[in-house]
Amino acid sequence: MRKLTSILIMICLIICGYEILSESETIMNAVSYSFNIWINNIFPSLFPFFVLSEILINYGFIELVGELFKPIFEKLFKINGNASFVFIMSMLSGFPSNAKYTKELYLQNKLTEKEATKILMFSHFSNPLFILGTISVSFLEDKKLGLIILISHYISNVIIGLIFRNYNPSQITNDKFSLKKAILSMHNKRINNNKRFGSIITNSLINTINTLLLILGVITTFLIITTIIDNNFHLSLLNKTFISGFLEMTQGLKHVSLLNISKIYKSLLICMIISFGGLSVHTQILSIISDTKIKYKPFLLARLIHVIISCLICFVLLYIWLYYSKFSPI
Repeated sequence: MRKLTSILIMICLIICGYEILSESETIMNAVSYSFNIWINNIFPSLFPFFVLSEILINYGFIELVGELFKPIFEKLFKINGNASFVFIMSMLSGFPSNAKYTKELYLQNKLTEKEATKILMFSHFSNPLFILGTISVSFLEDKKLGLIILISHYISNVIIGLIFRNYNPSQITNDKFSLKKAILSMHNKRINNNKRFGSIITNSLINTINTLLLILGVITTFLIITTIIDNNFHLSLLNKTFISGFLEMTQGLKHVSLLNISKIYKSLLICMIISFGGLSVHTQILSIISDTKIKYKPFLLARLIHVIISCLICFVLLYIWLYYSKFSPI
C-alpha cells in the first residue's frame, strides 16, 4: 500500500511538471496573479500587524489585555485571559495570523498546548478590510452585503467559542477586573525585558518576512494546482467555484463574482468560502504550527461548524435586510 502511494505521488508530480512546461504561459499568469494578491492585499494588511504584534508582546501588551479580559474570557470561553491577545489581533489582521500569534504565546509559555489548540479554533477571522473592501466593492459591488458577511463571519466565531467552552477548560481564577493590576503586569514585563529595542525590531522584521514568504509560497502552489485542474478538466463555472474555493479562497471568490446568480446566493457562497478558508489557508496554518504540539484536527472541525453557523446567520441577516429595504432576493 505504501509503495502504491509513493507511485501515485510520483505520477502526480510528473504530471504537474509536464503541465508547468507545456502550459508555461498559463502557469506564469497564475504565479503573477498570486504575487499580485500577495503584494496588493496580503502584505499590506498583515505586515504592519505582524511587526506590531511582536513589539507589543515584548512590551507587555499580552499581560495588559490578559488581565483586562481575563474575567470575560474565563467566564465565556473558560480559557486563559492571555488568549484574548490572539482573539483581538486576529480580528484586526485576519487569518492565518491567528496561528502565528497562538504559536508565539505558546512558545513563550503564555498558553498551554490545550489552550493554544482551543483559541485557534475560534480565532479564524478573515481580514475586515478584505471583506469590506475587496469582497463588498470588487466582487459584490455592495458595501451593505459586505457588512452582513463580516458580521456573520465574526459572530459565528464567538458562537464556536461558546460551543467548545468546556473543551480543554483552563483553570478558573475568578479574578475581578483590575486596571491597576493590568498596568502593573505590563510595566513589570517591560522592566524585566532584557532585549534592546533594535534587537526586538530586527527579530520582528525577520519573523514577519519569513511568515509572509511562507504564505506567498503556499498561495502560489495552490493557484498552480487550480490552474492545472482548469486546463485539463472542462468544468462548469459553478464546479470551478466550489473546487477553487475549497483549494484556494481568493480564486474561489473570484469565480463566485462571475456566477450568474443573485447577490444573496453569492453572499452565502462567499460566507461559506471565507469561513472554511480553503486548503491553502489550512496549509499555511499547519506550516506555522508544525514544530509545536498544537493540534490541527480541532481547528478543522471548528471550520466545518463555522461554515454552517456563518451561512445560517448570513441567510437570516440577508432576508431581514431585504425585507426592510424592500428589495427582491432574486
